[in-house]
Amino acid sequence: MIAEILSTGEEIRCGAVVDTNAAHIARRLEEMGVAVRRHLCVGDGLDAISRALAEMGTRADLVVVTGGLGPTQDDRTAQAAAAAAGVACTMNTAALDAMEAFFNNRGRPMTDANRKQARLPQGADWLANPVGTAPGFRLTMGECRFYFLPGVPREMRRMLETAVLPDLEKRLGQPRSVGRTRTLVTFGLTESATGEQLDGFGSLFPDLGIGFQIRFPEILVRIHGRDGSADRLESRLDEAARWACDRLGERVVSLTGASMAEVVGGLLRGHGATLAMAESCTGGLMAHWLTEVPGSSDYFRFSGVVYANAAKTAVLGVPETILARFGAVSQETARTMAEGARRVAGTDWGLATTGIAGPGGGSAEKPVGTVCIGLAGPHGVDAFRHHFPFGDRDMNKRVFAVTALDRLRRSLLLR
Repeated sequence: MIAEILSTGEEIRCGAVVDTNAAHIARRLEEMGVAVRRHLCVGDGLDAISRALAEMGTRADLVVVTGGLGPTQDDRTAQAAAAAAGVACTMNTAALDAMEAFFNNRGRPMTDANRKQARLPQGADWLANPVGTAPGFRLTMGECRFYFLPGVPREMRRMLETAVLPDLEKRLGQPRSVGRTRTLVTFGLTESATGEQLDGFGSLFPDLGIGFQIRFPEILVRIHGRDGSADRLESRLDEAARWACDRLGERVVSLTGASMAEVVGGLLRGHGATLAMAESCTGGLMAHWLTEVPGSSDYFRFSGVVYANAAKTAVLGVPETILARFGAVSQETARTMAEGARRVAGTDWGLATTGIAGPGGGSAEKPVGTVCIGLAGPHGVDAFRHHFPFGDRDMNKRVFAVTALDRLRRSLLLR
């Protein structure tokens, strides 16, 4: 079965919004053994959408369409589908009843613009939207089956799982091949150096593919394959992942695609340990990442963005003599910052960053890209100095933060 994906909307076409819907749909279809051949994006124009649908229907067995099912005048996907199929749009009473129930349950009035959303192409099967107002629909044109879903990611994902994939399961039947991907998250090597470490993969695993993606400053290694047996494929992916881990060693952060913050949080929880942080050059970035992880209150206790020297002294107790002698960007200062954060919060671990993110502020002795990291824990206190060759402030802040978290990760692995 050949599949294509169509994303509609001017905001997607012009790049104002990143199209995460297509990536999610493609991944789920590939996992089911459906080959996705093309992703296409068009704006909100009626003719553009209609032509795209007609063209895709001649190539594919299955098309998933997202966007353009809302109540505003630029939501024209249902009209475009009707035009492509050569039918009229009519009021779908089941869709209308579901929408009215949605509004009644929330005590909100339903407008004429909302009622417009229930006008679907003749012959279309209505698809329920459990978490929104826009009904989806299924329509067959020739030999191709089209599924139309809202563009709101939360609504699209729910409807994909409840309405589209179960219908596909019935159509596909058994037996069929399945696709799987194993994502290794690595840190510490460039993309090219990571590739060199994994040279020879193709000869050892000719039945699998490998790809690399930069999620700066992490490098993702994606190992993927397809097989008629899901168990056999999983076993093969496990074997390939173990080989890659042997080659990359401690640079492998995760075997499941988890971020550095998720991995560090899991290690802290596993040890029953708590963490406090003091951030200068990273400006609270580490704290933000850690608290994005659900359940982080189990281990995360405190973060202080102590940007000024006076704050380092007043909040963390960094001696003015150390600042005067070694400067704010020094291993000595980073060490006392980590100790201070741990003491103030009463935690098992203290982590600190102080550096020069740029683009200004560097010197011959401490150029832009210099970061000092302090790590205080049950073992004592360590301090590290690194220099990164990035002239970009955001890139420096990100690599500083991940490097600091990686220092903590490695220490926790030794416990």
